[in-house]
Amino acid sequence: MATKSVLNDSKQVERAVALINLGARLQVLESETDLSYERLLRLYKEVAGRSPSKGQLPFSTEWFLTWQPNIHASLFQNTYEYLTKVSALEDIDAIMKAYKLYMEQIAACGVEPLLSITRAWRLVKFIDNNMLSMTKCSKCGGHFVSEAYENSRHFECGLCSPPARAGKGAGAGGILLH
Repeated sequence: MATKSVLNDSKQVERAVALINLGARLQVLESETDLSYERLLRLYKEVAGRSPSKGQLPFSTEWFLTWQPNIHASLFQNTYEYLTKVSALEDIDAIMKAYKLYMEQIAACGVEPLLSITRAWRLVKFIDNNMLSMTKCSKCGGHFVSEAYENSRHFECGLCSPPARAGKGAGAGGILLH
């Protein structure tokens, strides 16, 4: 019979609390911790003060390829990839740190965040499973989220070649192009 580690249990609870505070859905907590569903549910209610959201997680890659979400997703993914290269963080810890940095950067720019921690987590899973990839823009050299097998020779990002109506909307907190 294997003995339960109090230290490991404490680390799992700490990770779950951090994810809840970032707004993660219950399915993310279940996937990234070893805690039981019942325990996560009680923990979620205690930390968030409400029951977790119900329903399926977003599963389409298309959201990440539209203009503004692509810019946000690319900012997050570049940060995440940098953190995984320069540190020995576990994947979920790197996702949480990259998400916090993304939120700080977005706030500094005065732009509304479009990426939730759950979408950021899903983005990493999509890239890990080769459903999406990062492609270098042939104009600016930045790396952007793209279709899995995008030809980088002719790829132009949404900042270098925005759609016709991009950045012209009156929506507060959006990216504006001049």
